[in-house]
Amino acid sequence: MTGTGEEQGRAGPPLWWARRRDAVGDAALGAVSAAECAWEGIRFSEEAGIPVAAGVLFGVVVGATLVLRRRWPIAVVLVGIAVAPAEMGFLLSVAGMYTLASSEVPRRIIAALASMSLVATFVVMYVKTRGDVEADPTLVLALSVFVAVALTVPPMLLGLYIGARRRLMESLQERADSLERELSLLADRAEERAEWARTEERTRIAREMHDVVAHRVSLMVVHAAAVEAVAVKDPARAAKNAALVGDMGRQALTELREMLGVLRAAPKPVAAVAAVAANGSVEAVVRVVPAAVAAGAEDGPSLAELEALVGQSRAAGMAVEVVVHGAGGGGGYAAEVEQTAYRVVQEALTNCHKHAPGARVVVRLAHREGEVAMQVENGPSEGPVAGVGLPSGGNGLVGMRERVLGLGGVFVSGPTDAGGFRVSAVLPVR
Repeated sequence: MTGTGEEQGRAGPPLWWARRRDAVGDAALGAVSAAECAWEGIRFSEEAGIPVAAGVLFGVVVGATLVLRRRWPIAVVLVGIAVAPAEMGFLLSVAGMYTLASSEVPRRIIAALASMSLVATFVVMYVKTRGDVEADPTLVLALSVFVAVALTVPPMLLGLYIGARRRLMESLQERADSLERELSLLADRAEERAEWARTEERTRIAREMHDVVAHRVSLMVVHAAAVEAVAVKDPARAAKNAALVGDMGRQALTELREMLGVLRAAPKPVAAVAAVAANGSVEAVVRVVPAAVAAGAEDGPSLAELEALVGQSRAAGMAVEVVVHGAGGGGGYAAEVEQTAYRVVQEALTNCHKHAPGARVVVRLAHREGEVAMQVENGPSEGPVAGVGLPSGGNGLVGMRERVLGLGGVFVSGPTDAGGFRVSAVLPVR
């Protein structure tokens, strides 16, 4: 054991006492009771015809048992009842009854011992008063009853009150500790949910930035490569492509400014997600995140702009065919559905520019009851795959899948038997 442990051991409460001051208080109370019983033992020794030293020693032993009142309250009360005929142990009986009533002893035992103490006190008082005072028997009886009740009932009632109050305070303390633990757990969970919400929002913003920049820049790289290829042979075509590069750059800057404007001026969706994450349940956070995405999608592109998107790829030299089945779109769907469908087609066309230059591309759009489906399929590439030198971060398909699954849709992608690649997605419109 270390020195610190020894100091703690010495500082701790001895034996069965919860606190050191309780031990000191009981020791002082036991000393007073022992002195009282020793003084009463002198008279008892004279009446019993025994040596005074024996009576005093008997009184000291009896009175000192009060030190055990917290450990064995029943034994202390029984000792007080046993020495009642010797007319000693007033403090012992009162303090013992109070301790017994305030302890965790069953009520039936408290009632039985209180009755025994009441009867013993009454009998002793009645016999002593009747023999010493020549008075009316009714007065002697009333006086005996009064003394017995006064020495037994008040300490018992006070002990019952103190015991009930102590148990109530312990119960309240336990509830407070439990509530503090629950609040700590809730705070930890709220922080985890808020961090999850922030991560979701960062992912959405990164995905949006990728879709906005990648397509425009990919077309700019394609047109720049075309300018480089025909600059000497066909200056007119080179100038046209250069103008397209400028247009693409301006469009990319415009979309970036719009995106940054949304991030600077409308942080409410993120704040709403964080607030619900801190105060609500996980289900509430799941409901708020799509709403935050929708709030960011209100100013985004829609299916009405799909023809213009395809026209940009055609201007870059890609052979793109658009097939539309059913009637719908054109702003007829929710903003997040419109934007997700547009971004899927946009990213698929960007991948065609990167990985299948010169390939023929078919864009299919189907408006069905309760859902909208889109498919972008390209044939085998007719030129070198890395001919334009477009880098790939590997996030295009991942971002498309996250968008579609986030709205409860289905996303499938993979190579075709003809050597091309196909991207398919189905989105619920509600």
